Amino acid sequence: MSSRVSHTSIDCTDAFALSEWWRQSLDYEMDPADPNLPGHEECLIHSPVDGHQLLFIEVPEGKGGKNRIHFDLRPTDRSRDQEVDALLERGASVYADLRKPDGTGWVTMQDPEGNEFCVLRSDAELG
Repeated sequence: MSSRVSHTSIDCTDAFALSEWWRQSLDYEMDPADPNLPGHEECLIHSPVDGHQLLFIEVPEGKGGKNRIHFDLRPTDRSRDQEVDALLERGASVYADLRKPDGTGWVTMQDPEGNEFCVLRSDAELG
């Protein structure tokens, strides 16, 4: 017997704001029949490509330490460094810059609520 991941849940203090930040960052969508609105305590977004879902759930406590699970993002239409710059402009911050002089490596960033994620090189940069 096996299971599948239905969605990835992310605890946060403002479900609407953080779901909007990630929706725009990942080019995800919300369900037009059940749109996310300010004040909603749960906000669901999904990938139009593969259907992956992220559920943002408001919780009373703040983030306590380093994430035990995180996203590794691979840019699809620009370089790693261009993606890092775009995310910084949208309110992310750099947690650890692990880029190497030869172009390898990644950048660990934090979303506006401090959740860590990594930005890897794009497929074009790998080939």
